[in-house]
Amino acid sequence: MEMQDKMRIVQELVPGKQVTLAHVIANPDPVLYEKLGLDPAETYNAAAIGILTISPAETAVIAADIAMKASGVTLGFVDRFSGTLIVTGRVADVEAAMTAIMEYVSEKLGFTVCAVTRT
Repeated sequence: MEMQDKMRIVQELVPGKQVTLAHVIANPDPVLYEKLGLDPAETYNAAAIGILTISPAETAVIAADIAMKASGVTLGFVDRFSGTLIVTGRVADVEAAMTAIMEYVSEKLGFTVCAVTRT
């Protein structure tokens, strides 16, 4: 059996210091809370959902702390393995939380950040 030339591909994850998604959903349909697994009782007064993806993933814990200290948001979900953070609250509170997170990780941690978007 003759060996043919084969291409060998080595893949490895090298997480950067970056926020890849920062989005505010203003006035979401109530079914969205349900589909995200958020408790409707805790999010009843919430008028917005904020979602953020950050790497290294553990930084989501820091982002959650910043969000909760910066405004009156409620923590909906934080995953230190995927870098996902979801917060809920009034639109102004969610936007303030996102702004505080982006400023901190950019200025203090030297992260590359994306623009905060809104629908």
